[in-house]
Amino acid sequence: MDRNTLGLLVCPICKGELIHDRNAGELICKADRLAFPVRDGIPVMLEEEARRISLEEKDRLS
Repeated sequence: MDRNTLGLLVCPICKGELIHDRNAGELICKADRLAFPVRDGIPVMLEEEARRISLEEKDRLS
């Protein structure tokens, strides 16, 4: 996923910043504690497809 595309994307729930976790293949919203999958280079920005991240995982992202 290129930086230009990443700079345009926001969380579909709160419109907040997303963090790209390349190793996990996810875009993470710390505010909502959701991780949206990136499949075949395409971000899946649907709340029902996202996984909830733990408080510990959120803290590691800081």
